[in-house]
Amino acid sequence: MGSSDQDLDRLSKLLFALPQENMPMTLSELDGYVTGILTCPEVIPPSDWLPHVWGDTGEANFPDLASADTTISAVMAHYNAIAADMLKSPWMEPIYEIDQNSDETLWEPWVDGFTRALRLRPDIWNDVLDQADEEAQSSLIFLMALHELYEGSSKFSDDEIDEIDSEAPDLIPNCIASILCVTRPEIVLGDERSSPAPVRNNRPGRNAPCPCGSGRKYKQCCGKN
Repeated sequence: MGSSDQDLDRLSKLLFALPQENMPMTLSELDGYVTGILTCPEVIPPSDWLPHVWGDTGEANFPDLASADTTISAVMAHYNAIAADMLKSPWMEPIYEIDQNSDETLWEPWVDGFTRALRLRPDIWNDVLDQADEEAQSSLIFLMALHELYEGSSKFSDDEIDEIDSEAPDLIPNCIASILCVTRPEIVLGDERSSPAPVRNNRPGRNAPCPCGSGRKYKQCCGKN
């Protein structure tokens, strides 16, 4: 990741220093939230998304200007680090929480943050869901299903939930990469030029943008033959 461990520890402490009664985001929630913002095909300005980081009221209630500047700068630095990582590769490394008692990986806060980002532009994401290829659609639906698990509203059986729970940490990065192929195709094209993409036969997926730069899907362009 672009952020160092020291930067992440500092950011986590700054978020925890916010008034906890407002339920500000944790580091994992923020990481998922920012990933969702940057995955959106429309640029979302900080004025739209930053207040949600501070909690339910949208008010950070910083004790002084110095604290405000330090915290906002740290959040924006993490935003920029994720954006830089996306330009290198669409395969992201989510920051999950770890249960200190069981060492279990907790993906739920990250997914909650990502889902909250989708709610900032619901019409755009509905369009993505309607127009995306099957892989991206399945990825979005899977992430939404994970959020239902988090909220306790899932209709899956207990055995199915246990299986999903164990596989989710490894599946989430693949879901993000699939969605980015549709919402931010320039990232995928840039990754293909800099390093081999993990696709079969070293060719783009049939629904991925054509590497020739035509703007059409591979199957409708160079992949016809």
